[in-house]
This record gives sequence, C-alpha cells and structure tokens, in this order.
Amino acid sequence: MKYRRFGKTEIQMPVFTCGGMRFQQSWEDLRVGDIPEGNQNLLNATVHKAFELGINHFETARGYGSSEIQIGQAIQTLPRDEIIVQTKIAPTDNLEEFTTNLEQSFLNLHIDYADLIAIHGINDDTSLLNALKCVKVLEEWKANGKIRSIGFSTHGKSDIIIKTIKTGLFDYVNLHYYYIYQDTLKAIQFAKGNDLGVLIISPNDKGGKLYDPPVKLKGLTNPLTPMQFNDIFCLATHGVSTITIGASKSEDFEEHIKILKYFDDNSKVNSNLHKEIAERLNAEMERVLTKKWLDACKKNLPEYYETPGSINIPVIMRLYNLTKSLNMLEYGKMRYNLLGNGGHWFPGNNAEKIDDLEREIITKCKACGFYAPEDIPNVLFEAHKLFYNDEKK
Repeated sequence: MKYRRFGKTEIQMPVFTCGGMRFQQSWEDLRVGDIPEGNQNLLNATVHKAFELGINHFETARGYGSSEIQIGQAIQTLPRDEIIVQTKIAPTDNLEEFTTNLEQSFLNLHIDYADLIAIHGINDDTSLLNALKCVKVLEEWKANGKIRSIGFSTHGKSDIIIKTIKTGLFDYVNLHYYYIYQDTLKAIQFAKGNDLGVLIISPNDKGGKLYDPPVKLKGLTNPLTPMQFNDIFCLATHGVSTITIGASKSEDFEEHIKILKYFDDNSKVNSNLHKEIAERLNAEMERVLTKKWLDACKKNLPEYYETPGSINIPVIMRLYNLTKSLNMLEYGKMRYNLLGNGGHWFPGNNAEKIDDLEREIITKCKACGFYAPEDIPNVLFEAHKLFYNDEKK
C-alpha cells in the first residue's frame, strides 16, 4: 500500500480507503440482532481484507443506514491504534438533534474517539450556514479529545467548496472529482493551497458506474480497466490524497490494488499511461461530438436555478454527451432519474417539460452565449427519451 499525508490532519492516509456505502444490509437503522449473519460476515470479511492490504481507513456516515453499526462490529477485532475511523453527520439548525446524531455514531461504532468527523453534505449556502452552527459542537468534542480532526463532505460545486474552506474551520474535505467530472479541480487546488486533505468520494459509481463499464469504454482505456484508469487519473491530480473504494465484497479491492505498480516510493504516479488514455478518450468525444460543442456545453449553458422549470441543462448535457460518445447509457439513466428527487445533493429537474418551455430555453441558452441555442431543446427531448424510466431517490 502507498500512503500520503492527509493535509493538516498529519494522518498518513492510504491512497485507497474503504468506504461504507455499498455493503451495508439496509438504508434504515437496524439493531445488531436484526442484521442477517450472512451479510455481517460478508462485511466483516471485506473490512478485514482491506486491513490486510494496508487499507486502514474506514469511512461511513450517520445517513448510511446500518453501515455504521455494522462497521462498528467489524472493527472490534482490529487494533484501534492502527486504524483510521471516519464518520459523517449531516448539519441541522437544531444543535440538540445534531449532538444526538453524533452521540449515536459513537455508540454505533463502539469508539471512544473518532480520527475524522465530517459535516455531511455542505452543498449550498443553507447547509453551510447550518454547518457553521454545528461545527461548534465538534470543536467542543475535539477539545475534549473525542475527535482528532474535523472536515466536511460535499456534492457541491467549486464555489461553495472554496467558500467553506475559507472559513478556516476544516482540516480536510471529501468531494467529487473524476475523469468524467473535473469541475471541482479549482476547489482541489484551493484545498491543497490551504493544506486540507482531499478525499475523492464515489469515483467508481458516480464516476461512471465503472463496476459495470460499457464495452466501448473498456476498449478505449486498455490496457487498464476503466476503473483502474479512473483511479490513476484521480490520484495523479495534484492535491488529491486518497480515493474511496466503495467495496461490496472483499474481492472488489483486487482490481484497484494492481495499479500500485504505477506509483514510486514517494507515493506519486510515475507513469504517463493515464494521460495517454485521457487523450484517447478526449479525442473520441471530440470525434463524435466536436470540440466546439463540448467546450460550449462546459461554458455556455445556464445553471438550473437560472433555467425555466429548473431544468438542469449542464448535467443532462454531460450525461447525453457521455452516452453518445462513450456509450455510457446505463450511467446516464442512473443519474438522470435522480433529477427532481435529489434535493441539494443533486439539484434541478429533468427535461420532462421541455415541450412547454422550448422557446424560453432557447432564449436563455442564447443569452448565455451557446453557439447553437436552437439545438438545445431537441437534445433535451432526445435525452429524456434515452434516459427516463423509474424515478430514483
């Protein structure tokens, strides 16, 4: 295993961490006695396999259902001073409720102290305001030795991440960044400049459903698998400390571990293979869609809160472009059907009402400088036909 300094926490963090969102029994809280033995045994085996591989950081959240209590059971046989335990608690304007949730996390995990506690989901200004209240509770617990370092997790864009870092209250950040979504690079660079540890969350699921990639994508990333390429791409980004492997079984680590040969003794990527693959992927996307179209989709589309019907055009266009050029249809469906159901975690609506809003959408995209605004409604209509099925939470 390779390790990197996790910013001002001074923790030596493995470049892979064991995330706890995919292998729990339930998204609802359960008592230990209600957890089937088979599922707990599977989770135990996964946690212990991670530790054997040198992956000694285990990350979960109060909002992950039975994950906390099950990880709490699994780590009881591991040496406490050799593991890094992290959980996350969502901010609220009710400090009593936040404190109750924090206490429950400690009970679930069977810990006297947490190495890392994060405020979960600073995604917009409202959640940031609530977080600024809740962080005072965490600071008290830290002063009493119950918390080593305080951070935050976010699904937000660079502006809200940077705004949060500027408060000076946090030691690290969990955020989204991967080959198909590089919008938070500015925030990573800012975090690095302020000595925050940076943990990339869900690079393999939200990073493209890479546990089950399309055949075309596998061909384009050869000799690496799409997941291995994405691992190296993320870890080669200056400022990134570690990435989460959301394992569901112990075998899930094997594919990732194979890329460690591309790192030097200082835990830096010493290969240009990921750059060659990225250029290949970029070239294919430009061949299918043109560079002009791709650039315009990044720079000249209105945000959902500026758009009639709150249609999240930038997200829909990204999913559409990935599907048309890299055949990432299943990923497109997974993300598209969250629109309208994700709250501040995944804001905006899908394009179901595009027929009623066509003229307004054209006018808005024209005002944003998109070079072909008349094309946008047709693409949104096609995207809805491609992606829409059952709504997801």
